[in-house]
Amino acid sequence: MSVSKKSAPSRASKAEEYLIKDEPYYEPVGEEVAVFEAAFRQKLPLLLKGPTGCGKTRFMQHMAWRLKRPLITVSCHDDLTATDLVGRYLITANETVWVDGPMARAVRIGAILYLDEIVEARKDTTVVIHPLADDRRVLPVEKTGELLTAGPEFCLAISYNPGYQSVLKDLKQSTRQRFVAIEFNYPAATLEKKIVRRETGVDEAMAERLVKFATMTRNLKGSGLDEGASTRLLVHAGKLMSAGIAPRAACRTAIAEALTDDPEMIAAVNELSASLF
Repeated sequence: MSVSKKSAPSRASKAEEYLIKDEPYYEPVGEEVAVFEAAFRQKLPLLLKGPTGCGKTRFMQHMAWRLKRPLITVSCHDDLTATDLVGRYLITANETVWVDGPMARAVRIGAILYLDEIVEARKDTTVVIHPLADDRRVLPVEKTGELLTAGPEFCLAISYNPGYQSVLKDLKQSTRQRFVAIEFNYPAATLEKKIVRRETGVDEAMAERLVKFATMTRNLKGSGLDEGASTRLLVHAGKLMSAGIAPRAACRTAIAEALTDDPEMIAAVNELSASLF
């Protein structure tokens, strides 16, 4: 049985698969666009931190479109291994072939590699990003003996939610101090209302009530809720309303039930909803 690298399309055609053709809607809340562009030009890796559903992933899509670079996204989880990221040998009928993982693929085609919720990955897995996140900008592929060098177009970005993670799932200093950090939070009420209207089609009064409802749930963080309603959940509720679902039912299914499984907290959130809709 022979051992070979898997034949693949040209680097240009591979990159084309990951390009974002249409502009993703994103409303800047600070200097995050300028900071990302400067870091990209200076070949610095980026760390996005902030609560769930506040726009980190949409921001990454917007920046990939803005910079005209392919975007490869990996949703990290407990079972994610270094092999999953870098690549592995696969046995076919007649030969053993090497298949790049998303990290090696991103380096080869000069993509933006986005590791979402990096702290969910195993500690021994996150170490594999270190050579790409410092001045070396290399990826050792031990199983093939290759040393991939990242070109100027490659960019590494990671994200996590510092308010949600336990001490056991925090970023080690040896990892986080390699990155330029951009902090995200929920938009100010005026901007969040604009986003909800733009994304869902609800009228201004309904968008205003949704944002007020979100603020009320966010005030319950640490008092029965791990997180309040995110902008993403407001958009979900607004889309249900635009599809004909009654406001209270939309808030119950898209927000209250999504936030918690605790019957008492669900009832409390539904009461907040009933006070507004």
